[in-house]
Amino acid sequence: MNINVTLIAQALSFALFIWFTAKFVWPPMLRAIEQRQKSIADGLAAGEQGRRDLEASAKRADQEIAGARSRASEIVVQAEKRAMEMIEEAKASAKAEGEREKVAAKAEIQQEVSRAREALREQVASLAVAGAEKILRREVDAKAHADLLDSIKQQL
Repeated sequence: MNINVTLIAQALSFALFIWFTAKFVWPPMLRAIEQRQKSIADGLAAGEQGRRDLEASAKRADQEIAGARSRASEIVVQAEKRAMEMIEEAKASAKAEGEREKVAAKAEIQQEVSRAREALREQVASLAVAGAEKILRREVDAKAHADLLDSIKQQL
């Protein structure tokens, strides 16, 4: 055999192998590679989208936390203000109650003084009548004594 025929046969079989590979093996491999590339690209895009969503969620969470802190501080300020108002109302109420009790005590003291004066008048009148009776032992008239006692009471 000739080296040329072997070389031509090998070249022909290599060309047939290349044609078969290009026609039947290479297209499914390219489709598989393209699908793999597409799925990898989709996965990277999804990962990037997930990262952006995570950053946006973190920003929203920070904003919500800041808003909640601000609302909480407003609530605390309002509560402190209301507490001060309640304290002032209680002070005013206690002061008014103290004034009422003071007025009531003064009225009660005035009544006690009036009662004591009246009792003192009665005692003075009784003593005066007793003294007058001892002085005037002769004649005792009940009506005259009652009139005398009333006039003494009015003078006292």
